[in-house]
Amino acid sequence: MAGHSHWAGIKHKKGKVDKQRSKIFSKLSKEITVAAKLGDKDPTINPRLRSAIQAARSANMPKDNIDRAIDKSSANIDLNYENLRYEGFGPEKVAVIVETLTENKNRTASKLRTIFQKAGGNLGTQGSASHNFNQIGVIKIDKKEISDDNILELAIDAGANECKSNSEFHEIHCSMDEIYNIKKKLEKKINNFLSTKIQWIALNSVEIPKDKNENLINFFELLEDDDDVQNVYSNARFKE
Repeated sequence: MAGHSHWAGIKHKKGKVDKQRSKIFSKLSKEITVAAKLGDKDPTINPRLRSAIQAARSANMPKDNIDRAIDKSSANIDLNYENLRYEGFGPEKVAVIVETLTENKNRTASKLRTIFQKAGGNLGTQGSASHNFNQIGVIKIDKKEISDDNILELAIDAGANECKSNSEFHEIHCSMDEIYNIKKKLEKKINNFLSTKIQWIALNSVEIPKDKNENLINFFELLEDDDDVQNVYSNARFKE
């Protein structure tokens, strides 16, 4: 679930898909439950829930798991999750933003502080790292859904700021305030979306020497292994 595209690519190459599957399902289930609890349980009128379900389907989560996650929003009336953001600096002084979904912020803060400290970094106050990033809407669509030319035309017509394609998916950037409006326009032509998220995109990258890659990757993996963590963003650029 890492947000930074370069880190996501590195993680993909490490090939830990099977090991991570249950962890990914757990995080997606939590997002579905919270989206259903905060809004309507009908995804056609709840864009956050619709996007969460689409992301779950893209990850091949079974329908039963999705239905259970929605039902859980009614079963746990007293369980209140909070979206909390933590910021700090990791190894090699890279700026890091960690987005969490937690029902116990003291536990989450304590665990994250420990991970940062053990890696030689430090957890800072809100605003200490985020000035190194822009927060934008990012919509990802599988390459098999639509051609490069057609998605570019569709994205422009929908009001997106940028559209770029790689070998695996199309990535559309837009204002975070407009993400669900633009998504709704795209849905007229596209059925399946990989993800629809508000992401933090680094303004400037910190290039990491090859001999330091492993240390930083281990730090990111420890963060993502935490059950409360939903997304990790950084301004690290790995030298390969």
